[in-house]
Amino acid sequence: MAAVGRGKAETLALRRRLLSDSCRLFYPEDPIKIVRGQGQYLYDDEGAEYLDCINNVAHVGHCHPLVVRAAHGQNQMLNTNSRYLHDNIVDYAQRLSETLPEKLCVFYFLNSGSEANDLALRLARQYTGHWDVVVLDHAYHGHLSSLIDISPYKFRDLDGQKEWVHVAPLPDTYRGLYREDHPNPAGAYASEVQRVVNSVQEKGRKIAAFFVESLPSVAGQIIPPAGYFPEVAEHIHRAGGLFVADEIQVGFGRVGKHFWAFQLQGEDFVPDIVTMGKSIGNGHPVACVATTQAVARAFEATGVEYFNTFGGSPVSCAVGLAVLDVLEKEQLRAHAASVGSVLMELLRQQKAKHPIIGDVRGIGLFIGVDLIKDTATRTPATEEANYVVSRLKENYILLSTDGPGRNVLKFKPPMCFSVDNARHVVAKMDTILTDMEKKVRSCETLRLRP
Repeated sequence: MAAVGRGKAETLALRRRLLSDSCRLFYPEDPIKIVRGQGQYLYDDEGAEYLDCINNVAHVGHCHPLVVRAAHGQNQMLNTNSRYLHDNIVDYAQRLSETLPEKLCVFYFLNSGSEANDLALRLARQYTGHWDVVVLDHAYHGHLSSLIDISPYKFRDLDGQKEWVHVAPLPDTYRGLYREDHPNPAGAYASEVQRVVNSVQEKGRKIAAFFVESLPSVAGQIIPPAGYFPEVAEHIHRAGGLFVADEIQVGFGRVGKHFWAFQLQGEDFVPDIVTMGKSIGNGHPVACVATTQAVARAFEATGVEYFNTFGGSPVSCAVGLAVLDVLEKEQLRAHAASVGSVLMELLRQQKAKHPIIGDVRGIGLFIGVDLIKDTATRTPATEEANYVVSRLKENYILLSTDGPGRNVLKFKPPMCFSVDNARHVVAKMDTILTDMEKKVRSCETLRLRP
């Protein structure tokens, strides 16, 4: 148990002494000591209530009672590894299969999204016999060494790009190569992937996989143009590679219209591998890889066992089943669609009012607000975005930024986020932006505010 009555200052001092500085806090200048969560709200050590607009891990809400009861009940009965027969793991696999295209019918259970993506990389290499990987610019796929290597968001600040990693342009129709006025951005961006593949083959190298977040998040809440994935898959398959859809941040109904974000690309589009994590356990460490019989059989042909000590444990699967139950019983997919639609409309009204808002993009409860310095260059308004986030925190609203310029306000709240919550956040944003416009003439003066 945590020490009773320890003040925030003491906790912070202990953290600074015992944890690495690379393990960073939100709001490092004045961090919040969170001690409790419920639904879409977090509570600090003094009892203040914060509206959580970014915690996509607590997918169906912080400490959802049904999920908590499922974990507690199974913990009281049994928690062991998956080498024994148990109904929970097969029940969970069956329930997941019902949400996916029929082709994706073999499941591996793990503890984290990083583990899931690492396994997907192994599966693709074993199936294809190839080694190289194509990824999107600014992508992030996890913190393991194998995934840092395929995450431009990370490797550009570390050891740089490996020779077997090939980066295609981000399909960003707001500030990318092909924008909203292009007649066929999906085809144009897919052609860029084909160009990368051609370059790889000219060097005598072979593609194992194309890795993509179904909705690139760290890259700035990007919505790839419809039709992009199917065209890319054609190019990758012709090169002998597999298409890996990383749904770790955006799956499980967050987009509202569909259960999986890759389904936004068309009913007929089916990835070869889908990875999932974070939200599927509502905070419990559980993750999954779904793939085809053909890919799984190739992996089995090595004769090497795949084993994960805690992956697929009775407790993890009980939690996973409970999350699926809540999504269904509380109709959270439909809820995400309706609330997200309201939030998008409210934000678009703010865009018409405040020139600093260059773009509002998203679907369901995955939304980005791109702040700019001017409309002509669309230069990221990084300082202003940080200022807005800081002011929102003062108003007990938790939001953060993403994108290469750290200028995109990102909304990925728990799925129970309400219309009233949306109106409250946007009203506070309006006040903050209006105040900014009145009190400052340039972004430089924001830095002078205490």
